[in-house]
Amino acid sequence: MTWFRREKQRLQLPESTHIRTEGLWIKCEGCRQIIWKKDLEANWNVCPKCEYHFRLDARERLRLLLDEGKYTEHDAGLETTNPLDFVDLKPYPDRVRSAQQATGLKDAVITAEGKMGERATLVCAMEYSFIGGSMGCVVGEKITRAIERAAAQRLPLVVVSASGGARMMEGTVSLMQMAKISASLARLDEAGLPFLSVLTDPTTGGVTASFAMLGDLNISEPGALIGFAGPRVIEQTIRQKLPAGFQRAEFLLQHGMLDAVVPRLELKAFLVRTLGFLMG
Repeated sequence: MTWFRREKQRLQLPESTHIRTEGLWIKCEGCRQIIWKKDLEANWNVCPKCEYHFRLDARERLRLLLDEGKYTEHDAGLETTNPLDFVDLKPYPDRVRSAQQATGLKDAVITAEGKMGERATLVCAMEYSFIGGSMGCVVGEKITRAIERAAAQRLPLVVVSASGGARMMEGTVSLMQMAKISASLARLDEAGLPFLSVLTDPTTGGVTASFAMLGDLNISEPGALIGFAGPRVIEQTIRQKLPAGFQRAEFLLQHGMLDAVVPRLELKAFLVRTLGFLMG
C-alpha cells in the first residue's frame, strides 16, 4: 500500500518553458555593472551607464560609419602566402585558417567604399579578432591599394586601427609594410587628399609606429590603449614607474600625441564635419 506515501517526484517541464540566460548578460569593465547584452549592442557596444567603450568588430565599425551601413568591399580575396614557412606552437597556415573560420575574413582588415554623410569615402577597418589585428603582407597590401584607389578617384581616406602591431609570423615582410603604407600616404598628401586616422583599443606596435600616427588628424575613442611597446616593457627598460593612465587616449591627447578624443556615438558626425572642412 504505497498510495499514502509521499514520494519525491520531479516535474518534467516542456522544452518550450526552459529559459537560457547564458550569454545574455555582460559585466562592464568600467563600472562593473551587469548589462543586458542586447542593450549594449543597441548602443554600439558603449556602456549606457558609464560610457565604457567595448571593442567593436570591423563589420560593425563599417556599419556605424557608413550611411545605412552600405558599402562595396575591395580586395576581399587577398590571402597570405606564408612567406617564411613559420611554425611556433602550430604552423602559421593553421593559425590563419582558424582565424578565418572564426571571423569569416581572409585577413585582419576590411577595405570598403561607401558614403559617409553623402560623401563617397574609402574606409579601412581592422579586425582585432584576426590574430590580434596584426599587420602582415595582406593588411599592408590592402591598405596600400585603398590609398592608391583614394588618390585615383580623388576620395578621402579613413583608417580605423585596432592592432597588436606587426605580424611576427611574417617577420621582415611584415615590417616592410610600415614603409610601404607610409610612402603611399605621402603620395596621397601630395595629391591634397585627406587621411583621417581613427585609433581604437588597442592600437600598438608597428601600426602605431607607421600609418596610425600619420593622419591629417589623429582621432581616438575614449580610453583606448595606444602606444608602441607595452607599459611593462617600458617600466623594465627605464626602471621607473609610469604615470597613471599612461598610453591611454586621454593622456596622449593631453601630451599632444592626438588631435581629438571622440565618443563612439559622435564619431561619424565628427568625421563628416572634418571631411567637409578638409575637402573644401
